[in-house]
Amino acid sequence: MSTLLSSTGKLSVVATPIGNLEDMSPRGIRVLKHADVIACEDARMTGSLLAHLGIEKKKFITLNQRASDVALKEITDRIHSGETIAYVSDAGTPNVNDPGGRLVAAIFDAHCPIETIPGPSALTAAIAVCGFPMDRYHYAGFLPTKKHRTSTIKAIALDEEPTVFFESTHRIEKTLKEFQVVLDDKRLVYLGRELTKKFETHYRGTISEVIAALVKGSIKGEFVCIIGPGSH
Repeated sequence: MSTLLSSTGKLSVVATPIGNLEDMSPRGIRVLKHADVIACEDARMTGSLLAHLGIEKKKFITLNQRASDVALKEITDRIHSGETIAYVSDAGTPNVNDPGGRLVAAIFDAHCPIETIPGPSALTAAIAVCGFPMDRYHYAGFLPTKKHRTSTIKAIALDEEPTVFFESTHRIEKTLKEFQVVLDDKRLVYLGRELTKKFETHYRGTISEVIAALVKGSIKGEFVCIIGPGSH
């Protein structure tokens, strides 16, 4: 069932910067400033963001992977009572690799109003600069670290459409080499490191070329990887 905006309480899903704090939108700042409560993954990180934005300390409700049904009910009850709740992830657009999906589902089930305040996302930031045709693509989140990892990599390699996924600093070189075994240098790859941050770096080329450039540079940081399209 759909939800409609109203003059009563509501959930505002707010995108926050993925690195550069100047990317916070004026609308997002206004919503956070006037929210009665902020639901977030990590109160320390969100508290630091609010301090930077000059927003006074708010009541936080922690909503991480271990969030209980009690926390979800508290949020919906507060909205029904007329409060505005802002939900933010640790960085970027909520519900892209974070536990916000359970909250939004609960909001719909409780027939509460909801609105989206769009903004930064590592996913769309990488798509914008990868140089591949991205009218169709697949998003794989973080690849499995153990179970199903090999089969996932093979499935991505067989897919002719581009695939976007995130990878950590500890596994990026290993992951590229695993794709190299399956794909050789038949597909181009894009790698974005520390997007919007001080040491933002972009790599694009064959897997061999990207690995060589990465090793010469720095493997530290957060990565977004796009396996380019195959030959249709």
